[in-house]
Amino acid sequence: MDYNRIDSISRSQHPNNHSGKIQYGTAGFRTNSDALDHVLYRMGILTVLRSKLKNAAIGLMITASHNEEPDNGVKLVDPAGEMLESSWEDIATHLANVPDSELVSTLKKIVNEQNINEDTPASVIIGRDSRESGWALSRSAIDGINAADGSIQDFGIITTPQLHYLIVCSNTNGAYGESSVEGYFSKLGDAFLRVKESKNKDIYLGEIYLDAANGVGGIAAKEFQKILDGNLTIRVFNDGNGALNYKCGADYVKVQQRPPLNSPVKPFTRCVSIDGDADRVVYYYIDECEKFHLLDGDRIATLTAGYLKELVEESGLNIRLGLVQTAYANGASTNYISQLLKVPVVCTDTGVKHLHRKALEFDIGVYFEANGHGTVVVKQNILEMITIASQTNSRSLAEKCQTAALKLKNLIDIVNQTVGDALSDMLLVEAILYARGWDVTTWEKSYADLPNRQLKVKVQDRNVIQTSDAARKCISPPELQDKINELVARYRKGRAFVRASGTEDVVRIYAECDSPTDVEKLAAEVALAVYRLAGGVGSEPIIPT
Repeated sequence: MDYNRIDSISRSQHPNNHSGKIQYGTAGFRTNSDALDHVLYRMGILTVLRSKLKNAAIGLMITASHNEEPDNGVKLVDPAGEMLESSWEDIATHLANVPDSELVSTLKKIVNEQNINEDTPASVIIGRDSRESGWALSRSAIDGINAADGSIQDFGIITTPQLHYLIVCSNTNGAYGESSVEGYFSKLGDAFLRVKESKNKDIYLGEIYLDAANGVGGIAAKEFQKILDGNLTIRVFNDGNGALNYKCGADYVKVQQRPPLNSPVKPFTRCVSIDGDADRVVYYYIDECEKFHLLDGDRIATLTAGYLKELVEESGLNIRLGLVQTAYANGASTNYISQLLKVPVVCTDTGVKHLHRKALEFDIGVYFEANGHGTVVVKQNILEMITIASQTNSRSLAEKCQTAALKLKNLIDIVNQTVGDALSDMLLVEAILYARGWDVTTWEKSYADLPNRQLKVKVQDRNVIQTSDAARKCISPPELQDKINELVARYRKGRAFVRASGTEDVVRIYAECDSPTDVEKLAAEVALAVYRLAGGVGSEPIIPT
């Protein structure tokens, strides 16, 4: 690499003028877009080094997901479509923050410590969501990639899951699917139609209303609508005429537990909310009394795992199925899936990279965060076994097994297995509801959620909060967990935990118990404890009376 060229472009076009520290969090860098120019230039260079090390294409996605503008961000995607390896998160953070005078020496250190062959070709695939700042930031990243002599495929405005898909396709020479945006739509859309036609091709599946958070997902949903060809009608709202993620989108609906702006008011209308870059999804509806009903990531996980278990048992195949959740999962969902459906459940740290890694330990692993970010992963040898079983003809019992195996294969084909895809997950839910003959009310009645509440407290330094046991126990400050234990003990079925945000100086609080009134009080009491024991800033949280 020409380090003199890298240094010259950095100083003249992309200098580090940012006074604070920018940290690579659970989903990359996220902050005000004005602070990201030098970060994108340097991440462009880093993706080239990562590609040389892995001898594979690496992804660079410019997005801040569910954050509102003017925020933006960037995350790097590894060769199998997974999140960036944890050790490289620290490398990325350090590289983003060094002064211009230390950029070249830092890059040389990375090359030496990682044993990177600079002569290895490098390939980077770029995408961005629909934020106004995205185009300029993509130019900064491209400057970095060009300066480091990497090759570029720039797909422009696409969803984050589409970028993950493109990475996998590129690195598997098309074995996962056609390496194009058109291939993405065809792979998932055609699989959905096969599931539908295997039962009754003449049945109309009705319509769903999709809140696209004024983001890029609205574009993708309309493309799926073309492929579905009237079998399922997707009516998109919040499709770009309003502010991105403002009072809309999956995160807003999940946290605020209310419909987004412009939501249809007709009772029992099946509604879906995704986030700005289309990797999170939740369902909701309003009943005849105008009461809001949320079907979040926990509901999607239990629906999916339950139906997969049914198909696995019918197929007679020896497949180990498991579900992965985080501490944010509602306690009622965990009890339902583990005690009633008898599907093994494990808990891991928040962040899809942790869930994805754990899910890979099962033959078929289902994972969803409560916020609606998740997917299903299937080991290649298991997929091959299912495919073979679906093609075998034998006696009546074997024919029943074959039918179940074919249903299983078709269902898996709907899934974008690369970390989480709101639109793929939406099609998956629609396919399962159709196969079972369920509406949203039947789905919701499978179990009753415990009332829960999420809050956040601004603090001077989020790193003061340290946790263990998949974020369920706070170990620093040490007195905070004792206080949480004391508060939780006052409430029936009480549970609460805290964790530091991965992207900003706030501490997130989750609380649940058996009373809607009490859960508001419990959450506020925990928030006040965080404020007083972890360096809160601003006004103290107020406990409702």
